[in-house]
Formats: sequence, structure tokens, C-alpha cells
Amino acid sequence: MKTPDQIELTKLQSRLTKRFHKACADFSLIEQGDHILIGLSGGKDSLALVELLGRRAQIFVPRFRVTAIHVRVRERAYLTDISYLQSFCDEFHVPLLVRDTEIGEPPATAQLINSAAHQHAVPNSAAEKDPCFLCSWYRRKALFDAARELGCNKIAFGHHKDDIVETLLMNLIFQGNFSTIYPKLQMDKMPLQLIRPLCLIEESDLRRYAALRGYESQKQLCPFEKASSRAEVKQLITSLEQLNPNVRDSLWGAITRLKPL
Repeated sequence: MKTPDQIELTKLQSRLTKRFHKACADFSLIEQGDHILIGLSGGKDSLALVELLGRRAQIFVPRFRVTAIHVRVRERAYLTDISYLQSFCDEFHVPLLVRDTEIGEPPATAQLINSAAHQHAVPNSAAEKDPCFLCSWYRRKALFDAARELGCNKIAFGHHKDDIVETLLMNLIFQGNFSTIYPKLQMDKMPLQLIRPLCLIEESDLRRYAALRGYESQKQLCPFEKASSRAEVKQLITSLEQLNPNVRDSLWGAITRLKPL
């Protein structure tokens, strides 16, 4: 006889899988012959992404390959158990690549602004000083380099529905424009698409799923994680829910009406 946690896990796994498949179908995220590089940070979202894409890759149609990459930034004091990431990827038949990088000279302002449009929203004048922005910029550069070396045509990120809504507010507050990250983005200067198969999944479901599945957390979190602009926007949305409990859905609706996803 199943325990209450086992029953909840079965139901939650079914819901996550259905929303994952719906996102892939609605936004045409996976196609025949794709080689998808998964950005594996070691957090709950990227672990779930490896699990869902790894399972999906075992289905016959469409046929595609997945490879996971974990990028370590030498200057950032976070720590992940590589042996755990390896065993996790092995469970779902996903090859794992580990790369080290470091933060060098700040990239050109034009590169920062272009990256901000697809990623974090920080004031342009402060971009070069923002530790989260620079760390993310160099990690993403390592992902692009690896994708080119491996012949991948897509990079998958673990951004969920809440991330998309939060980025909308960050861009409004810090950059004064109504934009966000989208389920699929074709890069302008390289033959790469960025995809976000978790875009219809809420963070609360991912958090609970990670707990029930026993995902291991990172050994040491980034020291800037609790003090970032995104953390403050999360608090803002929580406050807005006192005015409208469905504020996240309202913001998501605004995104879909502004630009068909």
C-alpha cells in the first residue's frame, strides 16, 4: 500500500510531465534530430529538467539527443557535488560534461545590453558591477562554447513559469520595458535556439517534487543568492498576492497577449 507521500509524488510527477509535454508541443521546443545541451546548475529546476528531458529522449518520436553541462565559476563560492550530478544524469542516460570558467575582463557594454535582453534585468550602467550578472554572463558563454563544440542546436534552461513572470517585473522596474524571457528564442548571430521546457510549471510544484524525489541540494549556495534583485522581486510578487491571489496568472496572461509565445 502506498504512503501519502508516494501518492502525492505520483500525482505531482504526472502533472509536471503533462505540463512539460504541453510546453514542448505548444511552443515546438523539440524536433527530430535535435541535440539539446542542458544547463545543469545543480538546483532543483535543472535537475527536474534533466529528468524530464532524459525520460523524453527515450521515446521514439521525435528522436533527439541530450547532453548536460555543469559550469563552475572559480570566483564564486558555491559548491556542487559532482559525483551526485553524475549519478543523477546516469540514471536518465544523459551524458554529463563539467567545465570550469572564470570571470575575466568585463564584456563590452553592447554585449552586456544584448545579454540583458535575454537573461537578467539590471540597469545598463550597473551591469558591469552586478556580481550575479557577470557570473551568469560567463557561465552562459561557456554553455555557448560547449554547444558549438558538441554540435548542439539547442540549449535548454530550467526557467519555470515564475522565473518568466519575475523577469517581466524586473525588466519593467530596472529597464523600463515590457519584455521577458520566452519559451523559445532563436539567437541572432549563431545557429542556436534557447528553449525553456519548464515554462508552464510553477516553482512551488518543482520545490515539492524535489523534496518528494529526494533531490540533493547544492553543498554551498551562492553568497549572493539571497540578496539579488530577483529575490526582492519574489518578495514583491508575494506582497502583490495580498491584493490579487492570482497575480502570477494575470502577469502570465499579459505576457501571452503582448507577444504570442
